[in-house]
Amino acid sequence: MDFVAQLTLFVLAIFLGVELITKVPPTLHTPLMSGSNAISGITVVGALIAAGSDSGMLINVLGFAAVVLATINVIGGFMVTNRMLAMFKRK
Repeated sequence: MDFVAQLTLFVLAIFLGVELITKVPPTLHTPLMSGSNAISGITVVGALIAAGSDSGMLINVLGFAAVVLATINVIGGFMVTNRMLAMFKRK
């Protein structure tokens, strides 16, 4: 039963994330992405804990995948923020 509850929570999180992202207008996407780096940093910490746990091979693999994807998100967010801030620098 525990696996079914976790799978349900995972599917609901995916659905909610897709619904939220598609409702954000393009003009707000860049500032929101730069603000979400803190949340992705928390995700990296949680994923590191899951990847390093002794709970089983599946959890370790999913934790590793979460570390990789959240790290890509953090790096991409910093790149977008840097590019956005570069537009406001004087030449």
